[in-house]
Amino acid sequence: MSIPNEKGRYSYADYLSWDDGERLELIDGEVFNMSPAPSRRHQQVLRELSTIFSVFLRGKECEVFFAPFDVRLLAENKQDDEITHVVQPDLSVVCDQGKLDDKGCNGAPDMIVEILSPSSVKLDRWKKYQLYEKAGVKEYWLVDPINESVEIHLLIGEQYQFQGVYTKEDSIAVRILAGFEFGLDQIFV
Repeated sequence: MSIPNEKGRYSYADYLSWDDGERLELIDGEVFNMSPAPSRRHQQVLRELSTIFSVFLRGKECEVFFAPFDVRLLAENKQDDEITHVVQPDLSVVCDQGKLDDKGCNGAPDMIVEILSPSSVKLDRWKKYQLYEKAGVKEYWLVDPINESVEIHLLIGEQYQFQGVYTKEDSIAVRILAGFEFGLDQIFV
């Protein structure tokens, strides 16, 4: 079955039936097409972040995953046809191995990183921000590859608290991973 053209609310069961090879996400049952492919700069930043996180997490309980990797949010104890939030964050850190299955992650990762693209700014800064906050993602980073900056939000209680914007000259700590700090000059090369 191909992706429906009409507007409507869709579920993870629908999502699994679409075979057009496009990267799609569902937020509150609404389909978001992630095409076209990310820019070269986006992919360079993702590569460097993935490498830094992978090296740090090697042999530890938490794991890092990068897109395409399905994350089913607000999905605990739900059947596929009841799940209406499926995203593919650029980078996800999952520390609860019980959330991982062959389909990806069922529940909120501990951390999500989205690398901004001109076509994704509104989605990442508004819809996904609200969804990740509601789902309980503990740490959310918005990486701007053009301005070489990282904006950090931490979940305090049930709301995100803005932690600041950091640039290429700064070092930042991953709050959910004790002892993990690196210079942003390592990702904005």
